[in-house]
Formats: sequence, C-alpha cells, structure tokens
Amino acid sequence: MSETALKAPGVPDTNRWKALVFIALAQLMVVLDATIVNIALPSAQQDLGISDGNRQWVVTAYALAFGGLLLFGGRIADLWGRKRTFVLGLTGFALASALGGAATNEAMMFGSRALQGVFGALLAPAALSLLAVMFTDAKERAKAFGIYGAIAGGGGAVGLILGGFLTEYLNWRWTFFVNIPFAVIAAAGAWFVIREPEGGRNRSPLDIPGVILSTLGLVALVYGFTRAESEGWSDEVTITMFVASAVLLATFVFVESRVKAPLLPLRVLTERNRGGVYLSLGLAIIAMFGLFLFLTYYLQIVKGYSPVKTGFAFLPMIAGMITGSTQIGTRLMTRVAPRLLMGPGFLVAAVGMLLLTQLEIGSSYAALLLPAMLLLGLGMGTAFMPAMSLSTQGVEPRDAGVASAMVNTSQQVGGAIGTALLNTIAASATTSYIADHIGSAATRSQQQLVQLQGQVQGYTSAIWFAVGILVVAAAIAVTLINAGRPDMGAATGAGEGAEDDMPVPVVAH
Repeated sequence: MSETALKAPGVPDTNRWKALVFIALAQLMVVLDATIVNIALPSAQQDLGISDGNRQWVVTAYALAFGGLLLFGGRIADLWGRKRTFVLGLTGFALASALGGAATNEAMMFGSRALQGVFGALLAPAALSLLAVMFTDAKERAKAFGIYGAIAGGGGAVGLILGGFLTEYLNWRWTFFVNIPFAVIAAAGAWFVIREPEGGRNRSPLDIPGVILSTLGLVALVYGFTRAESEGWSDEVTITMFVASAVLLATFVFVESRVKAPLLPLRVLTERNRGGVYLSLGLAIIAMFGLFLFLTYYLQIVKGYSPVKTGFAFLPMIAGMITGSTQIGTRLMTRVAPRLLMGPGFLVAAVGMLLLTQLEIGSSYAALLLPAMLLLGLGMGTAFMPAMSLSTQGVEPRDAGVASAMVNTSQQVGGAIGTALLNTIAASATTSYIADHIGSAATRSQQQLVQLQGQVQGYTSAIWFAVGILVVAAAIAVTLINAGRPDMGAATGAGEGAEDDMPVPVVAH
C-alpha cells in the first residue's frame, strides 16, 4: 500500500490490536499506582522516618501533580503527537518509580511521587486519545473501549492485591520498582507497534496563560479537598484554596473564550454528551473512591484481614467490572444508546452500594460483601465503557488529547472530592456514635466494641451518601446524554454534525 493510501475503518488491523495491549498495560500501571502505594505507606513511613503530619504527602504530591497538569498533558499530546508523548510519559514514569523505590528520606520520596504525577499527566491523556483516533469503527471501538474501561475501573482493586503481595512478601520498595517492567514493555511495544493516524495534530501555539491558570486552579482544588480531609472544612488554608481555585478556574474559562488557540476549547466541554459524561463519571468516581477507602479499613481493622487477604476480597469487584465492560457493554454498545448503558449501570452499582449500608461488625463476606462487590463491578464496568468511548467520540482529532485529559481530570478531581467528603461524613458519624454510646461501656472490651461499632456506623453513613451520588450520576447520564447508537449517523449528539464523526483516515507507514 502506498504512503498515502487510506485504510478502510472496517478492515481488521492487527497493529491496532497489538497497540491496544501496550496502551492497556500503561493504563493499568497508572491506575493501580493510585492504590498500590497506599498499602505500602505504613512500612515506607516507618523506614524513611516520615512523620504522621507529613505522610499524606506521599499521596498528595502525586495527586496534585497529576490532577493539576492533566489538561496541559492532553494539549502536549495534541501538539507533539500522541505516540511521542505516550512513550515520553512512560519513560519518565519508570525513572520516577526507580527514584521512589530507592528513596532514602522523605524529600526523595515526595519528589519521586510528584514526578510520577507529572509524567502520569502526559501518559494518561495520550493513551486514551490514541485509542480515540485509532479505533473509529463502531464495533472495533466498542471492543477496544471495553478492555480499556475494565482496566480503568478495576485497576485500583488490582493495585490493592499487588500492593498487599509485594508489601507482605517482599518490601514496600517493590510497589515502586514493579512499575519499571510495566513501563519498559509498554514503551518499547508502543514505539515499534503504534501507527498514529496523520493529520490530527494541533499546530497552534501553546496557550501559556491557559496552562498557568488551569494548573494552579486544579492544584488548588485538589489540595483544598485533600486538606479538608485532614484539617477540616473550616480550616483557613482549606477555604483559601477553594476560593483561589474558583477565581483561577473562572478566569481560565474567561481566557479560553477569548484566545485564538485555547488550551481547552470550550466546544469540548459545551457539547452536551461530553459534558454529561464528564459530570456523571466524576460523580461516580466520588462514590467509588470513598468506597475503596472504607472497605479497605473495614476488612483490615474490623474484620482483621491481612493486606493480601484484603486485596483478594476485592476480586469479585474486578470480575464484575471485566464482565460488565467487556461482555455486557461491548455487546450492547453498538445496539443501544450510551445513556441506556450508563444510567442502568450506575443504578446497578447503587444497588450494590445499598447492600453495603447494612454492614455490621459480624457481617458475612459471602452473604453481603461478595454480592455487593459483584453488583458494583458489573454496574460500573457497564457504565464506564460507553462513557470512555463517548467522551472522545466525534471530537476533532486536533482536540482528542485535551478531551481525553478532561476524562482523567473528572476522575482525579472526583477521587479527591470522594476521599475528602465521604471521609469527613464517616468521621463525624463515628465521633457522634462513640460519644453517645461510650458512657454505657463499663469494661475495656465493651469500650473497644463501641469503638468498632462507631467505625462501622461511620462507614455506613458515608455509603448512604455514595448511594445518593450514584443515583444522581444515573439521572444525569439519562437526561443529559442524548447520543444515538455509535453506528447511527448521530453518534455525536445534537451538538455536532455527522461529518465530525467521520472515521479518521489511517495512513500506512
């Protein structure tokens, strides 16, 4: 085939499917890194002499760099090329992981985590936008995003299992070193296999004011929620961060509406289907992140599970996500409108969450936790897959990177909100329960029982809020998203013409 020959979108392309393997591997590395370090944190804290007041920075440094730089990373992918940005992100992530594994003090640890966040912000949008421009045929896209959605949803639980194994049987440092083979294999494979479609690169100059405003605004927002979790909502710095974030992000939107080559073209946000996806997905992540936290604490503190056993306890959720995403979602995505998968998916997850409001100290894993996790996984997997696909469907190739970055941004901000908001609700309910019941506990064992009951009461109170959040996410998905089936001409919804949804030509290399 000649250099200019076009590939018909329906013709099988083994290179695309090989590329998907390496993109999925990279995505798994980024997602599991969000939870794998949490399991290792107590051991790392002890080894490196990190104070209780500073230990949150192991998580916060990563979250701030990753969340703050995602839009910038997405636009870099559009400017430099997605493949190049993807490989650079993987290389940098591997080096940062090596630095973290070799850390000898807290400064080295915090620096390595921030660097992981920086390169993760390059890597994650590039990965999703590569899928968006490489898989344009409806059926192929459904399969590719089914796999990607399963990994995006279930990777966190995989991180808990892997983190437990590595911490318990090797050393906390291996939770960092394990990223290196992931990154090397994915980078080498991507370099030789990925053939990025030509003609989709954004040649506009970089919007420097937009980069500064969006980065500072998102960092302030994520840090505000992170600080609210540890210092409270009335803390002066917390309030200052929220006010600064609101001012910076409002200014960012104003600037983007005026400049010729914006960092985030407002057309990406204002199209109702993409807006609906970003909003509903962000809300679902708020519910899910809080749940991961509570279930980990419940299983380890209340039930006395080891880190490895805790990780395996999440397997039904992973199985549910894989089934929901690769079987239910993939099979139905080309037959029904996305909202008819996303809405019911979030509701099924809400039913699973509803079961968990019945948690007690002596609750049976098999009778309560297992079916609840299975429903959560099925629901989230079914909803995530069309959401990931729709978030980049119909977007102009030159905006694919920044549209992908918005998906990651909604997840990252949702995670920060979920951890802070639901943790605050849980802590308040626990304190209230213990204050009301501790007086009637005469012996030490009775007092310990009240403490445990208080913790469970806190978890269930917060989970009730998570149920409500998932119901709202389902309502938004059903009412705001109006896209038709991907194989119908109107896959991009009312906001964009069918010509925008034409398959991107793939040039033979």
